[in-house]
Amino acid sequence: MSGTSVVERTTVRRPVAPPGHPGRDWRADLAVLGACVAIALYLTYGMWLDPNHRAVAHNQGDQALFEWLLSYAAYSPTHGANPWWTTLLNHPMGANLAVNTSMVVVGGLLTPVTLTLGASVSFLVVLTLNLILTPYAWYHVLSRHLVRTRAAAVLGGLFCGYAPGMVSHGNGHLNFSAQYLVPFVLLWTLRLRDPRHPVRNGVVLGVLVALAFSIGAELLFFVALGCAVFLLAWAAQNRAAARAVAPVFARGAAVAAGVAAVLLAYPLYMQFAGPQRYHGIGFDQRVHSEDLLAFGAVPYLSPGRLLGLWVKLAPNWTEETTFFGVPLLVLTVVCFVVLWRRRVVRAMAVTAVVFAILALGPRLHIGGYWTGLMLPYAALARLPVFNSALPARFALMLIPIVGLLLAFAVDRARRSDRRRLWYAGIAVALLPIVPLSIPAATRDPVPHFFTDGTWRQYVHSGQTLVPVPPASDLLPDGQRWQVATNFGFAIPDGFFLGPGPDGRSQIGPIRRPTYELLELAALNGYDPVVMDYDRQQARLDLAYWHASVVVLSDGGRGSRWTDNRDLLRRLVTELLGPPRRVDDVWLWRVG
Repeated sequence: MSGTSVVERTTVRRPVAPPGHPGRDWRADLAVLGACVAIALYLTYGMWLDPNHRAVAHNQGDQALFEWLLSYAAYSPTHGANPWWTTLLNHPMGANLAVNTSMVVVGGLLTPVTLTLGASVSFLVVLTLNLILTPYAWYHVLSRHLVRTRAAAVLGGLFCGYAPGMVSHGNGHLNFSAQYLVPFVLLWTLRLRDPRHPVRNGVVLGVLVALAFSIGAELLFFVALGCAVFLLAWAAQNRAAARAVAPVFARGAAVAAGVAAVLLAYPLYMQFAGPQRYHGIGFDQRVHSEDLLAFGAVPYLSPGRLLGLWVKLAPNWTEETTFFGVPLLVLTVVCFVVLWRRRVVRAMAVTAVVFAILALGPRLHIGGYWTGLMLPYAALARLPVFNSALPARFALMLIPIVGLLLAFAVDRARRSDRRRLWYAGIAVALLPIVPLSIPAATRDPVPHFFTDGTWRQYVHSGQTLVPVPPASDLLPDGQRWQVATNFGFAIPDGFFLGPGPDGRSQIGPIRRPTYELLELAALNGYDPVVMDYDRQQARLDLAYWHASVVVLSDGGRGSRWTDNRDLLRRLVTELLGPPRRVDDVWLWRVG
């Protein structure tokens, strides 16, 4: 291609958009924004039909967690609470929210929605906005700075926002579906080469980094690493230009690092030195690594699955981070070959290879079977930050690479005699992975005992209510009850990441005997013979939790423990004595 992109300039002049870029056109921009709104509403309409009683079908646990985080972000400033630390979960030990996806800024902005319409609506608003703003942000940066034609910007933006990995993480992961800051982080990183405004550019980048951290530190780590690999690959091909701009770039980067360090000083302290911090990750990195065949597979939410082409190659439907399909893989290789003369494309290729290898994890597995081949991630898995990441998610950085490559290819096709062949190839590659709407399922309503305020007669602010079954990622009811009361009480459990007995990360609190007994009964129908020792241990556990009351609801079709509710009531009765029926819950008073 005859023109050069912003990352291919070799002088120290201020980076500007390439000649002939489409630029601003309010009609076109509004049309693209309208398309993004329509697609996002299509993807989420199953939940919009009834936000309070419908939830993400395949990931209600994560939805409950993010609803809790959004609610706490609204609660903390109005009650003088620490946004990065709480004892409302895992009482009395507490939970470090800096090592969990705290959503402080987004939750703060959504406070009016959360407090008036509820956490479930707030969650759905954020998810929908993520699916609107991410593709539009990529379109904006592409159309102003990186491509020559609006069609290229539209295609690149839509792919970056609705690629299989993005829609997959839309099943409950507000942190990974919110990538609208990524194109601006990339743009302002490149602008650090500008000798005229190193301080301004550094300040803007530092603020963007702080905002991105507040949404998800793991995604920010991937983006930072991706920028570093890309810049090193580009500099290796442009050594003279890299040496010329290095001093200016370093000054801007230092300013950005300083601004981010100031804004993030306390959350970074909490993450790396605060109470209830941990090391490692609460998931098996081998399980959460990409299967080699997953790169060519079609995602669950695609027409390919309806044709019977889907194969389960990810641990769950939310983690199908690649799943590009064979046609798109072939097209990607063709695009790299055709555009190989561009140095920026070669740098993108290096970055793509690095992140594809990282996504495969510590050991290669193919088609669901483990091989004996150890991969580079095995050497990185114990390093700080790497030990807290899931390898498969590194593949999220492949999405913008493929999206940019498709945009460059459309630019090339518009000037080619074979444009129809190019357009046909792009259509064939993308049609099998066009996203289907995110499945929604019925979710049990919060009991009237909590929504009508009856709970205030039995537990007061600062006291602890013990939900049965104990709240966890698989049993989120108790955490939702707490949110419905605007944190009127603490709970001794919950879905969060915290340290286990050895300091390594685990999901939820360190299990005490009564917690473990009730969890096993709820999930597996475990029916033990209750002995005096169990009753004594229950009293000790309740005292440790500072419990005031124990509550069991009736469950419903949306709860996986409902079939075991009679078992749970009998077990708690044998531990604590007969319950009282209050409103629509069973209640045991403590002490």
